[in-house]
Parts: sequence; C-alpha cells; structure tokens
Amino acid sequence: MATTAADGRGAGTEAGTATTLHEEGSGAEAPLVLVTGATGYIGGRLVPELLAAGYRVRAMARRPLSLDPREWREQVEVVQADAQDRESLARAMDGVDVAYYLIHALGSGASFEARDRETARTFSVAAREAGVRRVVYLGGLHPEGELSPHLESRKEVGEILLASGVPTAVLQAAVIIGSGSASFEMMRYLTERLPAMVAPRWLDNRIQPIAVRDVLRYLVGAARMPATVSRTFDIGGPDILTYRQMMQRYAVVAGLPPRFIRTVPVLTPRLASLWVGLVTPVPSGLARPLVQSLVHEVVAKEDDIHDHVPDPPTGLLGFDRAVELALSRVREFDVSTTWSSAATPHAPSNPLPQDPDWAGGSLYTDDRHTVVDAEPESLWTVIEGVGGAHGWYSWKLGWVARGLMDKVFGGPGLRRGRRHPNELAVGDALDWWRVEALEEGHLLRLRAEMRLPGLAWLELIAETDDKGRTVFRQRATYHPHGLLGQAYWWAVLPFHGIVFGGMQRNIAKAAEEADRFRTN
Repeated sequence: MATTAADGRGAGTEAGTATTLHEEGSGAEAPLVLVTGATGYIGGRLVPELLAAGYRVRAMARRPLSLDPREWREQVEVVQADAQDRESLARAMDGVDVAYYLIHALGSGASFEARDRETARTFSVAAREAGVRRVVYLGGLHPEGELSPHLESRKEVGEILLASGVPTAVLQAAVIIGSGSASFEMMRYLTERLPAMVAPRWLDNRIQPIAVRDVLRYLVGAARMPATVSRTFDIGGPDILTYRQMMQRYAVVAGLPPRFIRTVPVLTPRLASLWVGLVTPVPSGLARPLVQSLVHEVVAKEDDIHDHVPDPPTGLLGFDRAVELALSRVREFDVSTTWSSAATPHAPSNPLPQDPDWAGGSLYTDDRHTVVDAEPESLWTVIEGVGGAHGWYSWKLGWVARGLMDKVFGGPGLRRGRRHPNELAVGDALDWWRVEALEEGHLLRLRAEMRLPGLAWLELIAETDDKGRTVFRQRATYHPHGLLGQAYWWAVLPFHGIVFGGMQRNIAKAAEEADRFRTN
C-alpha cells in the first residue's frame, strides 16, 4: 500500500533521531528509501526510525509475508526481490532516492565471502543504473592489516559499494549493544551463565561498543549527507573497553557477582567458538565469525561522522546505560507484561517478536489458560483472594515445603500472609510475593521475594474471549542468574504440572462454584 509517515511515537523520536524532513506545508514529496535486510536485526529497527523521520519507506524481502507481523507493515511499501537478482533489484530500486544495504552472509557457510562479494557487486550496478542518489551501508569496524574472514568480507563489501559511482556512506561499527544483537547476546549469555571461565588472552583487546540507538541515529542521518560525501565513517560509543571489562561491567549492571576470568594463550578462535556454541544458545555458525573478530582491537580511528550527524543533546549512550536499556525486558518486564504487549512500540534496544528465539536473554515462561464457566467478576474475586488463609489452590504440601526452605535460607517464606483477606493493592506483601501490578477485574502481577537464583513473576488474568467466554490466563516467568539459576529452573520444571496446573484447575473450579453461589 502507499507509504505514509509515522504518526505515533517511534523509537526514533525517543532516541532523538526523528526530525522534520521538509518544511511543513511545502508540498514536496518525501524521499523514497529502500531498506534491504528489513527482516534482520538492524533493518527491522531502522524502518520505524525512517518513518518517524518523515521518509517514505520501501522494504525489500525475498519473502514479503515474513514482514506481515511487523507493526509498521501498513505504513510501508513492500517489494519482493533478491539482492543477487539484477532484474528484481531493478524493480525494487525504481524511483528510490536512498538505498540501505544491510545484507551479509554471516554464519551461512564457508563460501560466505564469495556470496557477499557478488551480492554487493550486483547491488552496486543496480543502484547506479536506477539513479539512486545515495547508498548507506553498515559494516564492521576494523584495524589495519590482516583481518578475520568476517571483517575482511565486511571491508570488501564497503569498498565495492564505494566504487559503484553512487555516493556511498559506509558506517563501520564494532559491538552493537542492544537486545537481539548477535555480538551483544553472545556477551550476555557468557556473562550470565559462567561465573568463572577460562578465555583466550585476546579477551583483553580493546573494543569501542556502540548502543543500537546511536547506530540507528547515524544510519538515518547518513541519508541526508551531500552528494559530495562518499567515504567510510568509524562510529563508536563514548567508552573504549576490553571484552573482559565489558563482561565485568555487564555483570554489575545485571546485578551479578564479579566474574572470575582467567586468560590462556592456547584457546584458538575455532575452539572458542565451539565453546560459545556449547555454553550459549547463539548458533555456532554465527558465533564463530564473531569470536574470530575479537582477535582484533576495534577502536574508531576518527569521528568525522559528527560533522554530518551531530550528537543528540544528551550525548552518545555509554556502555552501562546501553546495557541497562537492553536489560529492560527483565527489569521493566517490558515484553512479558501482558499478552497484548506485542502491540506496544518498543525502544530499539529491546528485543522484538521477530528476533531469534535466543535474543533477549533467558526468560522462561509457563503459560496456561482455561475457559471458565463463570462470570469474569467471580473469577476475579478468587484471583484477588489468593494466598494467605485462602492458600494457592494447589499441592499444599509443596507450597509449605518450599516456604520452609525459603525461611531456612533467610527468605520470608509463607509467614507474611496478606494485609486484607479479600482485597489487594500495589505494594502489598502476599506470602513470599509482592503485588507489582493490579488492574481491577483483570490483572494481578506478583513479583517473587523468596530466595532463589533469579527473578520470578506470576501473572493471573481474568478476561473475555471473542466468543464472550470467561478465560483464566496464568503465566509464571523466570529470569535465571548464572548457571545456578539455569539449574534451578530445570530442577523445578517437572513439578510445574502439579503446582501451576493444579492452580489453573482449582482457581477455575472455585470461580465456577462462587458463580453458582451468586446466582442461587
């Protein structure tokens, strides 16, 4: 469908990237921007930034249906094309002012360099023949000299695009800090899951990470560079750290104890990548080129990008703040707050539903729902009355045993009960839980204050489905801390059917009995 400018608050507005593209009322049509790789990590986050900045956006995908779930789908034009096919590229670039090249074959086999090379050449020719006025490419920050295959390929792609005859801005970044970024997720999982580790000595090489918010701001700003500018730009955040320092600082922000890291000279990139693939959910094929890149120091050699894209008033995001934003999935319960949260706009540092399953860190859930033969009011009465003298509607012996165990380790156990037998308010203590959110008649969210190696929430929801039936939804969510936290989840998982399954059935049964009592 025809493209319209975003009229809601996008992540770009929050990040300070969205500006008025042309004078209001001028009648000038906004430039048309082509985003390749729109199904990828950066591309999927760049589209709403461009819309918020006032551009018309055409999103390119080999399988257009894969873009249908995106919240911005109705605001863009989608074109089916393959970056290796000249004919389909010509159609995609028809009338395009700026083309973003966000394609690379990372983790796709031994011949990825050849595919990267040929795809970049095909794209360059198509852009020149279509009269595209600017190409923008996000590559990898790299030092001089011999490079890993991954960085060498990213460098070569930039050189091919610069030689195309089309003014090109090649932005070169190191580790991008944001939930869903492969390099960030690898660091996240290594830090969270390994309190002690033996690592390669190049873990002490310097790196200049950058927040995904600032990467997107630079990408949007690069579209407006004058035609006389065609070159590479190093982009990085305000902090220069070693990978070891990044892991230690991540641990501090995430509330983890300091990590014990011992470096040795014998761990090769291949062995290290196999180790990463074993310890983390990041696929080995993706981890290997990322690990190989860590052999190099990657620090910006210049900051000329600021001549064309000024810093936001608040400055570039530092490493710690970027990590805090990337952790907001857990800290603010952003993604898992309610079942309707997928419709809520997210900051670019947050995980998105289309990210890989391993993006966003470990967040385990136990989801259950039951149709209840009762009015929603009756169900809510039971939900609001849980805990204390009413109990938890399942395996009483199990709850008592867990409460005693919690007291032994200095937790509250089940001794706190509840303030009022039938009413709750935000902030109330409820046995070993704390009421974190309360939407009268609909939602009760409890945050665990028991002693456990992680963070846990329990949501109880009363709602009506599209058939007018009362539905009881229940979700337990757990964010583990370290290997002990992982072990805890898998140790208690066999009991979930008894504890949470019993709760689901018995709360529904109690609501139905209460409903019959009300109507008689």
